[in-house]
Amino acid sequence: MKTLVTGASGFLGSHIVDECVRAGDSVRALVRPSSDLSHLRTVPGVEIVHGDLKDRASLRAATEGVDVVYHSAARVLDYGSRAQFWQSNVTATESLLEAARAGGAGRFVFVSSPSAVMTGEDQYDIDESRPYPQRHLNLYSETKAAAESIVLAADAPGFTTCAIRPRGVWGPRDWHGFMPKLLARMLDGRMPDLSGGRRVRTSLCYCTNAARACLLAARSGRVGGRAYFVADRERTDVWAFMARWPSASAGRRRPVRSRRWCAMRSSRRSSWRGGCRTWPTATRRRCPGTPWRCSPARPPTTRARPSGTSATGRRWTSRPGSTCSSSGWTRSAAPTRSSRK
Repeated sequence: MKTLVTGASGFLGSHIVDECVRAGDSVRALVRPSSDLSHLRTVPGVEIVHGDLKDRASLRAATEGVDVVYHSAARVLDYGSRAQFWQSNVTATESLLEAARAGGAGRFVFVSSPSAVMTGEDQYDIDESRPYPQRHLNLYSETKAAAESIVLAADAPGFTTCAIRPRGVWGPRDWHGFMPKLLARMLDGRMPDLSGGRRVRTSLCYCTNAARACLLAARSGRVGGRAYFVADRERTDVWAFMARWPSASAGRRRPVRSRRWCAMRSSRRSSWRGGCRTWPTATRRRCPGTPWRCSPARPPTTRARPSGTSATGRRWTSRPGSTCSSSGWTRSAAPTRSSRK
């Protein structure tokens, strides 16, 4: 099967590429000239074509001769004008649909989002019968809903269209999504506890599961004109998950500060980003230093941890024993703190 993946250099798009290759499909990746191709260049057999969703000519060239189009590219930023969101998420989708039909594609899988039907209220056990809201949360939600409705309306004999709504996608190679942003705020002490003292649960979707759902949709004869929520089986405790998320240490080369969480011991292991990383077990003890641990890629170099003051006013001093490797900081003991000023 000949496939085209838009957004192939991005988080979920790159995992769709991986799954297509694993399934034996021939993959064409549509990327911008400025895209980071470090992962795609490691995937064997991927045809990389440069183009832009705003350039109809490049879309016609990219879709020529493909059987399936996976449209993963979108504007997911939390800022921008209505015109920018509409151009990137709606107009671009319309152009790609037109090019896919003209190029002879028989399937169009749109990577949508549960945000298309979100109202800002708690939504438990909802299904695909949930209608679009009259007022959307933000421009992203509004334009994803508009693009999704256009895709589903385009379903026709010989041209099957569907939408996949993965919930809270997480996993390797996510550097700019909502999860890294939440984690960064938490570790920097800028994440307030909004739980109101209750356990907060949500549905998430591991990146590979989301990618596989896209491939299943492309191979099914019963998905035409429909949208589907996709999520992991588990209902996730948000705070506990954030504390154990292994990417907390991935790529960090400085001590991590946290007002809320202090990891105390290792409990689980996960193979993430080129090695086995340790998932810390977290408690609610406030601590200015978070000793996330991970397996170093090379022998660590000892560095003194700088002194500083946390956002809570607590002060800590340098302590021997901090090590920094290419894969993150390792703390063998809790940091020394002096009394509050």
